[in-house]
Amino acid sequence: MIRPAFLLLAATALAAPAAAQTTQFSPQRLRQHVQTLGSDAYEGRGVATPAETRTVNYLISQFKAAGVQPGGAVVNGKRTWTQPVPLLKSDWVSQPAVTLTTRAGSTRLVQGTDIAVRSPENGSTTLNLANTPIVFAGYGVAAPERNWDDFKGQDVRGKVIVVLVNDPDFEGGDGQFGGKAMTYYGRWTYKYEEAAKRGAAGVMIVHETAPASYGWNTVKNSNTNTMFDIVRQNPAAAHTPFETWITLDTARKLFAASGQNFDTLKAAARRADFRPVDLGATVSATGTAKTQVITSQNVVGVLPGRTRPDETVIYSAHWDHLGIGLPDANGDRIYNGALDNATGISHILEQARAFGRGPRPERSIVFLAVTAEEKGLLGSEYYARNPLYPVAKTVGVLNTDSMGVFGRARDFSISGTARLDLLDLLVAEGQREGRTFKPDPHPETGGFYRSDHFSFAKVGVPAVSFEAGLDLENGGVARGEQISREYVDKRYHQPDDEYSPSWDFSGMAADATLLHAVGLQLANGNQWPNWSADSEFRAARDASAAERGGAAPTAAPVPAPAPAATPGERG
Repeated sequence: MIRPAFLLLAATALAAPAAAQTTQFSPQRLRQHVQTLGSDAYEGRGVATPAETRTVNYLISQFKAAGVQPGGAVVNGKRTWTQPVPLLKSDWVSQPAVTLTTRAGSTRLVQGTDIAVRSPENGSTTLNLANTPIVFAGYGVAAPERNWDDFKGQDVRGKVIVVLVNDPDFEGGDGQFGGKAMTYYGRWTYKYEEAAKRGAAGVMIVHETAPASYGWNTVKNSNTNTMFDIVRQNPAAAHTPFETWITLDTARKLFAASGQNFDTLKAAARRADFRPVDLGATVSATGTAKTQVITSQNVVGVLPGRTRPDETVIYSAHWDHLGIGLPDANGDRIYNGALDNATGISHILEQARAFGRGPRPERSIVFLAVTAEEKGLLGSEYYARNPLYPVAKTVGVLNTDSMGVFGRARDFSISGTARLDLLDLLVAEGQREGRTFKPDPHPETGGFYRSDHFSFAKVGVPAVSFEAGLDLENGGVARGEQISREYVDKRYHQPDDEYSPSWDFSGMAADATLLHAVGLQLANGNQWPNWSADSEFRAARDASAAERGGAAPTAAPVPAPAPAATPGERG
């Protein structure tokens, strides 16, 4: 067999075990966790709410029952079950008032309908923009290594910029950003960061379903409720006062009233010679917010390694969801997050149970349930900046976020595209279990940047976020695609992400078996996975090699997996 090009790494190859240990996972136990955490009683597991306390207590009780030890912060010389995560919390006291003024007159924008204004994360309790000029800045990207600059020397200090979501290659599929696969420049977080760096007064990201990869309901629900951020020394340097999304219809009306054509300027923004366009319009916005620093919790269990306890393998998942927010058409205000991410939490709880009842591995296994993923990967970012276990000796991270509950699949994937030894291990183990790896068929959605493994990647730790397969044994790819589309359209970040008795957890149990085998290989082996030679995360990993004793290869190559089949669609 010839290895697929995306799996050919310049990094050192890893060893395959002589024989894999088979561990069975109970679909019923997985179901019970999801049914509990996804119920109305847990009120959507909102951060800094009474539901957080209930969730944290549940996780601790389950870790104790699994037989693992406290793995959190050290207090009075002993490990506790949690890692405190200080966060800046911001809530609108009342709905913000936003008015656009163009040569055609003034228009009031309605929060949640025309615009989604995030409560301030710049440390302020007031929003006060008065007739602030609006500039269209294309995709809002400054990437000198790609010979790309959407600003061209335009001073946007004190102005509000309108930018497009995703990056310039999304529409054409080929260009200076590597084609359809989204780079970090395409993420909305980057656009806010770049605007703040340039001293802009605000950002309005134009929502379009295809390049955003989700509909307006998801944007509205995610951006009009309580906001959180890590506690920063200078929050104004990271956030503009006015961070928003606007609907495509709002953008079209704004451009037309300013004497411009949205489609024409959007096409121009795909070219490297694009220059910012002053729309000759202004925005005024007022609002009052309540801000405070709160402490949320990462919940951590650990099974200390038998011979090398200072070397760790991490299973991670986020416990939070959106909590209670704006009502849907049925009046439901609880965003249960049963799939996202009670399923991932159920998985790591049962991994803890499986490892806690098995032979003690050589390396330590950490079970990390992080907070505030839905607010920007904040719990995992805090851990990566303030690790409980040294990142240099973290072997790898296996993250699970929104697992499959529709039966067994013949395939599996990871979020986004990445080349690393950890993926080689996962693919090889999948092949031994008769399953096929399919690369993310929609890398343009930026999946790599949208889950907690990304926080670890940024500090060099090899990390993947596992994705359930779409080629279902019951219904094939057609059924898998239909379920995926329906979830994104009707349930993702909406109150209808609720537990269903019809869910089939046999596939999730099979995925847990696969991920257990990979974790066991890492925990009992000597290998130190790395990123591919051309990865942007390789340098950070290599910089810590001395702390791993040079991390020299000690293993034979992994057997070559079969070529991947044609990928299916993923939402």
